[in-house]
Amino acid sequence: MNTRIDEIGTTLTKGSLKVMFLGSGELGQEQIIEAQRLGIETVAVDRYENAPGHRVADRHYAFNMRDAKLLRDVIEKEDPDVIVPEIEAFNLDTLFDLEKEGYYIVPNAKATFSAMQRKRLRELISKEAGVLTSKYAYAMTNDPQSVRDACEKVGYPCVIKAIQSSSGLGSSDVKSPADVEIAIAKAKKEARGNGEEVIVEEFIKFDTEVTELAVQHFDENGKIVTTFPKPLGHVQIDGDYHSSWMGFNCAEYLPLMPENTKSQNEELAIKAEKKIYEVASKITRTLAGPTGRTVFGCELFVKQNGDDVIVYGNESTCRPHDTGLVSFLSHPNTLSQFGMHIRAVCGLPIPGEVNEWGYRVLKPVANAATHVILSPYDGHDIRYRNLWNCMNTQGVTLKLFGKPEGHVGRRMGVVIATAPTVLEAKKKAEIAAHAIEIQVAGQPWKGQTEMETRKHIVYGPNAKK
Repeated sequence: MNTRIDEIGTTLTKGSLKVMFLGSGELGQEQIIEAQRLGIETVAVDRYENAPGHRVADRHYAFNMRDAKLLRDVIEKEDPDVIVPEIEAFNLDTLFDLEKEGYYIVPNAKATFSAMQRKRLRELISKEAGVLTSKYAYAMTNDPQSVRDACEKVGYPCVIKAIQSSSGLGSSDVKSPADVEIAIAKAKKEARGNGEEVIVEEFIKFDTEVTELAVQHFDENGKIVTTFPKPLGHVQIDGDYHSSWMGFNCAEYLPLMPENTKSQNEELAIKAEKKIYEVASKITRTLAGPTGRTVFGCELFVKQNGDDVIVYGNESTCRPHDTGLVSFLSHPNTLSQFGMHIRAVCGLPIPGEVNEWGYRVLKPVANAATHVILSPYDGHDIRYRNLWNCMNTQGVTLKLFGKPEGHVGRRMGVVIATAPTVLEAKKKAEIAAHAIEIQVAGQPWKGQTEMETRKHIVYGPNAKK
């Protein structure tokens, strides 16, 4: 898989192209669907039965992927052409060994190793890529004084994060020394791994947080190039994605939030967009090297600084990003982040146009926004209602992930909406998502407004009507 391809065999035949996904949640599921559209044979692996990707793959397995022997046994049995690490919970040493034996790991084992752990990733972004980041320090959770010292070094307010985690787990906003003990306990409890170490990060008073879905892939000449979709803005609550948006005109949401319509500035937006591509390019090339092929989710902070813009590097994935669900409607058909990812890792083309700054760009086809749907309960036998109130609006798409088990605050679905402006799309998605109510066995129906209204623009005490 080190060259572009121009032919493909039929699924489930000797000549098929086989892709294995290590992790088969809602993001893995969408990648599998895109692969199936191209007749690619798919194998879904996750820690539990009936994961979203299990239901659409050609074959699936459920086991603890931290078990090196089990992981190797399944990979050797299937002998895939491509292995896509989709989550952090697997035995990384096995991937390094398999790569040495000739298996193709996306984008490579070293990049996966770096991206899945915050300490390695922060050092790579700030020191190897030379990208500006917030101030940061490391500390050990079994030594609370070291954590307090790190907070003093970085300054309050700050953010304490488990070194290895995702989706906001193990992360806390810390306003004063009184919050440190609670943050340590959360980091230890929710970390992926032993939770012995944390990173303490300066709280940047940014104007907008964005994700750049840069994709490294082959061009028609077999050369590795990077294509940049328009940056997408997003909101996180307690470290986890809650809504995202993308549109034709970055001035609608850069460098300020879409609701700041009176402060739109074309000149600042152009500066922000250009710097986002510059920073993302440095991060992705350093993370995956010149030959690694994948979609990256580069999380960046954008801050207006007088008549200029500052862009900070924060984190990056080597796979599709949850905020990128907006690309289902903002991108051309089959070129969502999931479609781009499958094309990139399998050596297939991704069209792009070179802009005036020399970057290959993928232009959007719509202004779009997403808003998540969260579980209000722990439990099984999950039901959803008020589908008509959610879906009976032009430009609204509902995606329910079909997860077999709910946990309080777990993402169970998402609404994606299009509109003439980014702000209208954001409002439309929020209204539609909040129409959904959820029930689990033995519990009453509960709506989304009872779950979360912080940072909303339609609902909540600080919402803008």
